[in-house]
Amino acid sequence: MQLDLEPVETLYPFVLTEEQEHLRREIREFAAQEIAPYRAAWDEASEFPLATVKKLGAMGLLGVVIPSEYGGAGLGYVDYVLVIEELSSVDGSLGLTMAAHNSLGTNHIFLAGNEAQKREFIPRLASGEFLAAWALTEPGSGSDASSARTTAVKKGDRYVLNGNKTFITNGHYADVSVVIAVTDKSKGTHGLSAFVVEKGAKGFRAGKKENKLGLRASDTSELIFEDCEVPEENLLGAEGEGFIDAMRVLDGGRISIAALALGIARGALDSALTYVKERRQFGKAIAEFQGIQWKLADMATELDAARLLTQRAAVLKDAGRKVTRESSMAKLFASEVAVRICDEAVQLFGGYGFIKDYPVEKFYRDVKLCTIGEGTSEIQRMVIAREILKVHPSRG
Repeated sequence: MQLDLEPVETLYPFVLTEEQEHLRREIREFAAQEIAPYRAAWDEASEFPLATVKKLGAMGLLGVVIPSEYGGAGLGYVDYVLVIEELSSVDGSLGLTMAAHNSLGTNHIFLAGNEAQKREFIPRLASGEFLAAWALTEPGSGSDASSARTTAVKKGDRYVLNGNKTFITNGHYADVSVVIAVTDKSKGTHGLSAFVVEKGAKGFRAGKKENKLGLRASDTSELIFEDCEVPEENLLGAEGEGFIDAMRVLDGGRISIAALALGIARGALDSALTYVKERRQFGKAIAEFQGIQWKLADMATELDAARLLTQRAAVLKDAGRKVTRESSMAKLFASEVAVRICDEAVQLFGGYGFIKDYPVEKFYRDVKLCTIGEGTSEIQRMVIAREILKVHPSRG
């Protein structure tokens, strides 16, 4: 499939720098050559494209927001959003793999790790030599992190981990996993701590690989800990502060999921625009019907609005501002808009939208994860409400 490489300025509601335009075009051309021809086969087989991920590492994209002193690209979240959107407009599986590696696993080590931990792990993660995973969710602990049951018990100079994590992106392929475990059950979320667990550690293994609705080329699996011993120097941050640090990590992670949603939605919209110009009914292209045009207008407008919210969060993040509210707003709006856009794209294709010969069927399946991962839409509304009520407290 040949992707249209029209000037990127037409795809954005504001002006990008010359460097950002170059970055975006570079990713777009890579996706056209290295991802688009294979995405259907990867999806059908649930095949993780490790070789392609390694190529992204060689391009510096596995350390997008990591400073150059640690081997990263030294770019900002605005650039990161561009990267994730471009990849996801072709295959959201690659966008999700990148997001979990960059803004969750690697970023947690960068934000909470000491200098020795950063020097040991981050250069290999940023180069693509290592792949990262981030493990918070458990079978009985999703939105309610305080109900986590994976434990880490201090024994001498080591911690012993026992428990299961589930829905972990990159789980089977990660060389380094950041794992949140209970060190003091009596303290609720303040009794959670974070650890770096390396692949091959005794008592640690990847479990069931999930057979998913969408994003099937992204690896999602269980992580299992059975008397897994971790050196005490692999404790990330202070004991009991794992959840606090995880929330800081998620502020950036939710921006990446918003970007994932943008990319999937844009891919669906681009496919629909091409199709309605070609599909003829009643003697003319269906793009000439006003009902079709109004659908397209709404889709494009909502997509630009979602992109602006996402970019606002990214700009504030780059400025060093706290972005809990803004990242949740971006993630909530972009993900729900993306679901609507993909639904409308399938509708515009009619019966052809329901078969795998056309890409909108895949976009439709892929996009639903965006309203679930890294905090459901319901959780985002709770976060946003909490943040705005801090600004306007009750006077009762």
